[in-house]
Amino acid sequence: MMPDHAPTLPICRHCDGFPTVHITAGTRHPDGTHVTLRAVCPACQGTGHTRPAAPAHAVVRVGR
Repeated sequence: MMPDHAPTLPICRHCDGFPTVHITAGTRHPDGTHVTLRAVCPACQGTGHTRPAAPAHAVVRVGR
């Protein structure tokens, strides 16, 4: 019997699943390593996935 897997969330369309990148600033530390800046995808907040959209309309019963 195969194990059940949790459903996967859709991949973020803005970052294509690569939510965090490091950009070199062009300078180096005294030990020779590059200075980097971390950039996080603002759409998915660094998760690489998006939540499914809520339904366009929902039925709500009010009263009796």
